[in-house]
This record gives sequence, structure tokens and C-alpha cells, in this order.
Amino acid sequence: MPEFSTRRRVRHSASDMFDLVADMENYPKFVPLCRDLKVRQRKQVEEGVETALSEMTVAYKLIRETFVTKVTLDRPKMQILVDHLRGPFSHLQNRWTFNDRDDGTSDVTFYISYEFSSRVLAMLMGAMFDFAFRRFADAFERRADQVYGRKKIA
Repeated sequence: MPEFSTRRRVRHSASDMFDLVADMENYPKFVPLCRDLKVRQRKQVEEGVETALSEMTVAYKLIRETFVTKVTLDRPKMQILVDHLRGPFSHLQNRWTFNDRDDGTSDVTFYISYEFSSRVLAMLMGAMFDFAFRRFADAFERRADQVYGRKKIA
């Protein structure tokens, strides 16, 4: 099962990065392969924790797939968890964690594991998805610089 993990220091606070990743409706503007994303439902589960059902459409050339995920936005733990509900995957799970550093920057960790339900789809899209997931962290960091400004590291 393909998986990818990266940890990087960014020039923005953990809270700002959490907000940026939680702003799913704007993903089509900057996330690789994302052509559309709709949040179908948001629900407060407890103080600082909410869940959302999102429907994301990814496209590459003539291939277009839509999948539904449950997203848990846990601000007290500064993590975002994504679990597959339906779509072209037999398994999809990803996790973001955000940790402030003393110098005003933060460490952002991104982890994803996935498996396509169809061998044909895995052959057609597997390498391209792997490439895109490896670029996710870069895309979010660039977006943070656009939204919050490029801060100098002390």
C-alpha cells in the first residue's frame, strides 16, 4: 500500500497552518489535481473539535474521480485526520499535525496512505497520485505564504 510522510518547518504558526488546511473549500485554487471540493456537512463534536464530510474531485487528463471523506478537525490536538468513506480507493487515510516552535515558526507533518480499489485505476493513476501527494506540503506552504505573507525566520 503506497504511503508518504513528510515533516517540514514552515514560516507560519501552527494555528495559521491548521486554519489553512481546514479551509478545504479553497483547495481547488492550489492543491495538485484537485478540481473541485464541496463540504457537504460540518458538525461540532466537542469543544474545539468538528467533523466534516467532504467530496473532492481529482482530475488528470481524461481521468476524473470523486471521493468522499470524513475530516476530523481537532484544534486542541492541532491535528486534522481524513478517512475515506467512498470513491475509487479501498483505503485512504491522511493526517496533518501542527506544532509551534519558539521562533514563531511551526513544524507541519503530513502523512498519507492509500490503495485504489481497482487495479486498472492504480496503474493509470498510481504514479501520478504519488507525485501529487509528494507536492502537497509544498502547495500548502506556498499557499500560506500567499495568505499570511512570507515571514522571515528569526
